Amino acid sequence: MKGFLASLMMLTRLPLWRIIKVDPRYYSDTLKYWPLVGFVTGFTTLGTYWLASLCMPLLPASVIAILSRLLLTGALHEDGLADFLDGFGGGNSKEQILTIMKDSHIGSYGTIGLILYFLTYVSFLASFDPYLILPVILAADVLSKLCASIMIGTLGYVRKAEESKTKLIYRKIHWGEYLFIAFLCLIPFLFLRDPFFLLALFPAVFVTIALRIYLKKKIGGYTGDCCGASVLIIEQSFYLGCIIIYYW
Repeated sequence: MKGFLASLMMLTRLPLWRIIKVDPRYYSDTLKYWPLVGFVTGFTTLGTYWLASLCMPLLPASVIAILSRLLLTGALHEDGLADFLDGFGGGNSKEQILTIMKDSHIGSYGTIGLILYFLTYVSFLASFDPYLILPVILAADVLSKLCASIMIGTLGYVRKAEESKTKLIYRKIHWGEYLFIAFLCLIPFLFLRDPFFLLALFPAVFVTIALRIYLKKKIGGYTGDCCGASVLIIEQSFYLGCIIIYYW
């Protein structure tokens, strides 16, 4: 339970720290709880989208829904995506990539990447039937965090602990610990109105595997920025699959 609370405190801006004190050792064990946090962020996004879609067109409703998640997470993943794109876009060697990602300033790759990311995200949400998209939003959030956590759990951290922004290195997760949580992650898929949307799992899994191979080859593991970027990239690949199936 404390591991889950630590995950909520780390991945969201919920002020739980005001009422609950969690020992720092639990933060290294948060990786397996990422998908459960996806239920919190996913329900926030879909709830806001549904309420907004009742009184305005889908385009502004989509923007407001995404804004609600940004406020909840503090744009944690988006910050990682910008650093990830700057590092891997502007660096050639492992040392260059890590140095660029460590720099807090955003570059051209990060700026362009974030613009394209938000345009893509908004266009995906605004293109669906509003009632058809609700379980897809939840499934995308939970699935992306599950895939990213499994991927990160199979890689090593490439910096020293003291060089990390959060001074945190995740503990390796045993596959058995994922079974119950992975089972819970299937719940959103039970509410998909069209079973063909399950085919969107394939691009998400493919992108997860490709990202792992790419990170292993380029820097030999992961950094905190890679974690945030992976969640968003996998999520958008699932949306891409869903939108193709929806129009097909």
